[in-house]
Amino acid sequence: MKAKIANTIRESIAVKEAICQDERLLSTIEQVAELIGLSLKKGNKVLFCGNGGSAADAQHLAAEFSGRFYKDREPLYAEALHCNTSYLTAVGNDYGYDQVYARMLRGIGREGDVLVALSTSGNSANILEAIKVAKEKGMAIVSLTGATGGKMKDGSDYLINVPSTDTPRIQEAHITVGHIICELVENNLFGE
Repeated sequence: MKAKIANTIRESIAVKEAICQDERLLSTIEQVAELIGLSLKKGNKVLFCGNGGSAADAQHLAAEFSGRFYKDREPLYAEALHCNTSYLTAVGNDYGYDQVYARMLRGIGREGDVLVALSTSGNSANILEAIKVAKEKGMAIVSLTGATGGKMKDGSDYLINVPSTDTPRIQEAHITVGHIICELVENNLFGE
């Protein structure tokens, strides 16, 4: 049992080491932090979406921006799109689950906002629909996916495709990357 535990931790470390060795990914993470910081500075918002564990990660990261991360500071406008369950279930029932994020973005998305879409496969139908609407609205699209990027790869302005096909390892890396971005944004907006 202890060997299994240690091996799983090593697998998680290996994914993060692979990110550390990928100059393109590191540059993309840096660019995304700059993009989000500039968007928030201009009074825009960061909107997160995902399904299942990725929805939990979206909510977690939105809270880091809107609440606080390391610094006691002004709140930043960040929101996870799935948190209104009455809306989610009504739209899912009336329009189909693939429209739950797209419909919300039609109402609240604005040019200059940032959509952060999380999907380990990169193929979630409702995320792909959200990306289409975000493009129509003039929003920047950041996708956090697994190794291939899936179908989200083509619709993304910034692709952070974690070099793994193992869902739990991808999600662990998404949180790490999200925390790094939040820290960089805080430092850029509020000083180190």
